[in-house]
Amino acid sequence: MAVRIGVEEEFHVLDIESGLLVPRAGEVLGRLRRRPDFTAELQQSAVEWNSRVHSSLDSLHADIVKARLRLDAAASPLGLAVVAAGTVPLARVASGDTTADPRYRHMADEYRQVADEHLVCSAQVHVDVPDRDTAVRIMCAVSPWLPPLLALSASSPFWLGADTGYASWRTMLWQRWPTSGPAGCFTRAEDYDAAVSGLVRSGAISDPGMVYYDVRPSDHQRTLELRICDACPRAETVVLVAGLFRALVEDARARLEQPGAQDCDGRHEGLRAANWRAARTALEGPLVDPATGLPAPAPAVLRAMLRRLRPALEAAGDWDTVCVLMEETLARGSAAHRLRGVVEEEGLLAGVETLVEETRGGRRQRPAPAAAGRPVATTGAARAGGPAPGRQATLRG
Repeated sequence: MAVRIGVEEEFHVLDIESGLLVPRAGEVLGRLRRRPDFTAELQQSAVEWNSRVHSSLDSLHADIVKARLRLDAAASPLGLAVVAAGTVPLARVASGDTTADPRYRHMADEYRQVADEHLVCSAQVHVDVPDRDTAVRIMCAVSPWLPPLLALSASSPFWLGADTGYASWRTMLWQRWPTSGPAGCFTRAEDYDAAVSGLVRSGAISDPGMVYYDVRPSDHQRTLELRICDACPRAETVVLVAGLFRALVEDARARLEQPGAQDCDGRHEGLRAANWRAARTALEGPLVDPATGLPAPAPAVLRAMLRRLRPALEAAGDWDTVCVLMEETLARGSAAHRLRGVVEEEGLLAGVETLVEETRGGRRQRPAPAAAGRPVATTGAARAGGPAPGRQATLRG
């Protein structure tokens, strides 16, 4: 059986008529009071959903789709809509919109405008690991490979009604928190936990939950948690990122079990720059190649990652699925690129409508450009250009 995975998704709450972000998440959650998998976030304009635990990408996809439909059904009668994206095009910054929770109120008081402007949503992926020591070692090993996952998820080019010039402006806002960004290098859970305790004692953060590294061992589950990604309008993008992250974790675990293996080279000084590069242009520009440290076209970097991860993907039964989803994503372009195209032709409200429809699973999408570059070789029906039976057919529905 494949290693289990789960996701956490955050959703913006919008007024359906104006397209404006509104602090009405409490009303939506009130209609979901019997659904403990939906919870509040720092700002009253966001809702978080926690998936069940899954072994297959099929069942994960079905869970995501059902949750989004439930959330939409709760929001629509209130004149609201929900959007899975790093940021939304139309929003206003206001103090006092913090969720009424002591922890969140403390964060608002302590971090002021950083908290006020935290109008962002992310997608997080959890992958089972044997123990915390293994989680910490894998955390170091996978860190160089995370910026390409950010590029796949980038969905936040607009901020407060303006085009930022970035594909993931959420990343730039997120970097202002004191513990955001690439994780350090640790060889044992004891060392990692000591570092976190030191951060809490310093007063920079109030609790371990405020360690916002791109990847971290979970405090309350035996998992490694990916935190670098924007929320994704298309459920299929979440599934693609989840499949790749599971393969990265399993690939790193297998490599670390080899005789004489080292966790990593300890050189993470370039990762923040690689994150910036991914946030700037996503799939439509170069990425920093994790293997060489040099710029390379995003499709080339991602297809090379697929080839590296093929044994882990095949072991999980994910190879054909991930290959098909990857080629679809490269053909469509990033969510940021698609959104810009709509806004340029039809305006910001049309862009909001596109995000709402993609989150619902609808089809208000622009024609896809030709896929960039030469696809990676796949097997079965995927090689022939169509979905393989079962898994791909479900995810493309």
